[in-house]
Amino acid sequence: MKRIAVINQKGGVGKTTTTVNLGAALAQRGYKVLLLDMDPQANLTVHVDKRPDLESNTLTNLLVEDTPLQDLVQPTALPNLFVVPSDTSLAGVEQVLANRIGRETILREALEAFPAASSFDFVLFDCPPSLGVLSANALVAADHVVIPMQAEYLSLQGMAKLMEVIQLVQKRLNQQLKIACVLPCMLDARTNLSTEVLREIDAHFGQLLARSRIRNNVKLAEAPSFGRTIFEHAPDSNGARDYEAFAGEFVTIVGAAAPRAVAPAEAPMAAPDTTPPPAAPPRQADASA
Repeated sequence: MKRIAVINQKGGVGKTTTTVNLGAALAQRGYKVLLLDMDPQANLTVHVDKRPDLESNTLTNLLVEDTPLQDLVQPTALPNLFVVPSDTSLAGVEQVLANRIGRETILREALEAFPAASSFDFVLFDCPPSLGVLSANALVAADHVVIPMQAEYLSLQGMAKLMEVIQLVQKRLNQQLKIACVLPCMLDARTNLSTEVLREIDAHFGQLLARSRIRNNVKLAEAPSFGRTIFEHAPDSNGARDYEAFAGEFVTIVGAAAPRAVAPAEAPMAAPDTTPPPAAPPRQADASA
């Protein structure tokens, strides 16, 4: 099971959009994916058509009450894609856990005790735009980090602090943590600014810069209001094409194995079953009609 933290301390750079649609793209490829909404704003929860205000079992229960992870996992409308929702009460976790010893390892321990862990190929953490205890739990539990970045100069600010935190976690709490890639999001290739910023990102991160680009696309912005992934909302859009391309690159980056074989009951019908029979010779009655 690959554990991926999608993180950037700057808000509005495409973290939730990337977590949901990368997860959906992987699910469509046959991987079983679990999304964890680590953000008190619960945008990921809404994105997969859940109601944060009506959820009684959320990530807050796991972090504060030690509720087992298996009691919180819910299916989504997309096969192979599951979610642990969030709600606004998650905002109080920072204070509740302030004096708790080992608070940064709660999520990792919950995943290690998760009976169904081996059945999932990927777990994706949608981190909040801050570097507090929620993001720390994701980084300690993860083995790879994806950093979505908007192609603007302000997005480069604060990256030094994020890299410092990641290195600190690597040194003290999670030696297995690696940066998978930096993913350019909301890209407008028509502007010189985007080209210049991409050049700056490449200079800073080199081979960590993903080859894939997530273009600015109105369908990606629309999809959450319908509670759908981009593949359900607009499968022919540039947003769907971009995240499908990134999923292919991402699988290679993290060295994921091929997805498990589809169960017989779920397998698509074989070609002979869908091939129409040979056409019969036209009848005179049809011709006269």
